[in-house]
Amino acid sequence: MSVSKKILVTGAGSGLGYAVAQNLLKSEHILFVVARNTGSLEKLKKAYPKQLEIIPGDLREPAFIKDLAAKMPHDLGGAFINAGGPPAATLEETSMEQWDEAYRQLIRWKVQLSQLLLPGFKRNKYGRLLYSESTSITRPVDNLGLSNSLRMAIIGYVKTLVLENTNSGITFNIIAPGYHETKAVERLYRKLSDQQNISLEQAQKLLTAKIPTGSIGNANDYASLAAWILSEQAAFLNGQVINLDGGTSV
Repeated sequence: MSVSKKILVTGAGSGLGYAVAQNLLKSEHILFVVARNTGSLEKLKKAYPKQLEIIPGDLREPAFIKDLAAKMPHDLGGAFINAGGPPAATLEETSMEQWDEAYRQLIRWKVQLSQLLLPGFKRNKYGRLLYSESTSITRPVDNLGLSNSLRMAIIGYVKTLVLENTNSGITFNIIAPGYHETKAVERLYRKLSDQQNISLEQAQKLLTAKIPTGSIGNANDYASLAAWILSEQAAFLNGQVINLDGGTSV
């Protein structure tokens, strides 16, 4: 059984981040959750008033990341580093301004936050850093040009962190989800529907047909895996990319 820890969860307002927050709260962890839109988190606050601190803010803003790190307790046990991805689009459709924005959204804040949290983890000789990315990190996905291109940088970053922090008690891992029932996948349905002039239901069937398991992922199953990687039991898992995608990355 996992010992209760204090954990930071970013991108917790919806989707997979929200599911992870729910799972960790049920396991009696104390959470610091970040979201731009915090409405859905207020329900969790009512259910777990002593376990949850809501921190509204934009992860893309360097000043906010600095303030966020300063608010973390000295005995923080882990961080689930997660945020939404850039708009679905082909590379041909993507402007240079969108490339710049995607860098801020997918890379910069994660590096800044990690650098600010690492000293505390080192002092405690314990820490779990789990980066939530996408199955596009190992295999390109149609209409996700920016995500396909930029998320791969996080693999190099995480593996370098492992090499630079040996015998530290800190683990660094990536979870790479495939299609899960979230707003992000709904956007892909709409994009595919528009491109091929088909219904949303037909678009969903087309995406599902690409998955060897024959189904879209469940957010609660994802959250269970993330919670384990953030636990003490995952001490020997380090520097890994765990694909949770129904086999699409094979």
